[in-house]
Amino acid sequence: MTPIPDCIDRIAPPQLPALLAAIPKAELHMHIEGSLEPEMIFALARRNGVALPYASVDALRQAYAFSDLQSFLDIYYAGASVLLTEQDFYDMARAYLARAATDSVVRAEIFFDPQTHTERGVPMGTVVHGLSRACRDAPAQQGVSAALILCFLRHLSEAQAFETLEQALPFRDHFIGVGLDSSEVGHPPEKFARVFARCRELGLHVVAHAGEEGPPDYIWQALDVLRAERIDHGVQAAHDAALMARLAADRVPLTVCPLSNQKLRVFPDLADHNLKTLLDAGLMATVNSDDPAYFGGYVNDNFQAVFAATGMTARHAWQLASNSFDASFSPPDDKARWHRQLADVFRRFAAA
Repeated sequence: MTPIPDCIDRIAPPQLPALLAAIPKAELHMHIEGSLEPEMIFALARRNGVALPYASVDALRQAYAFSDLQSFLDIYYAGASVLLTEQDFYDMARAYLARAATDSVVRAEIFFDPQTHTERGVPMGTVVHGLSRACRDAPAQQGVSAALILCFLRHLSEAQAFETLEQALPFRDHFIGVGLDSSEVGHPPEKFARVFARCRELGLHVVAHAGEEGPPDYIWQALDVLRAERIDHGVQAAHDAALMARLAADRVPLTVCPLSNQKLRVFPDLADHNLKTLLDAGLMATVNSDDPAYFGGYVNDNFQAVFAATGMTARHAWQLASNSFDASFSPPDDKARWHRQLADVFRRFAAA
């Protein structure tokens, strides 16, 4: 863990909003299909001749009133129906990466859901090549290091996940890992034990959504059965003291998404969010945007909102940004460079 700079306590609370915007950070939990803004959905629908069940951009945006994860997923999959060509996937990813750069994101590890597209007849190569090209262009165009993580849809079967993996293997060099997302409750991680074992044999990084709406036991399964290197969400760990101790001792990263948790009513009031509790207990938590077009904010919006609601300090900001680099699957030299950049920002604000 990188030591906290001595100057950090000279940063006053009124400086926090500007500090949060300026600090370099990695985003590790962002579903690229969830970055499709209503305006882009309508633009791609026109380009591809896709009919949408909404009369206008405003009508679609007004439908973003979710009662739980499933009510969100229903609209999420409808929005993805406009993605048909390699250029569509490129344009979507490029738009996100440009937006991420304005939030001082230096590393983005981007989830994508191939089954959402292959089930509609879109070839795996179309999906992967479009997204991968945007990631390759990102360092020069946006100044962002970017990589892809292929996610299996957990409401589908493990057999279907194996089929998806086989379809993706010809494009193995275009993604760095696999994850597990979609409807959590009723679909425990152990359901995918064999396919994750195969992914580990292939040398892929493995991460998994667990403990968003599901119980702490799902986090245990993700750790012990899937051997996940990161837990996506993980906020329900707070209900299990032994699990909290395990996560802290093993420095298992949690990719927490505050505005998503609020929008999907995991924490209806952001003031009740347990991010500060997780950090203060020594857990390696990070802040991310999940599905920013649907949940009301990109990564800096998440930082600003959760800090304002919970009273976190500059020390927490340091922890979160530092954790995000350490939790990434980036080369050590990149992590070291970003840590130096982070320290420079804190020194600048302390001297102001």
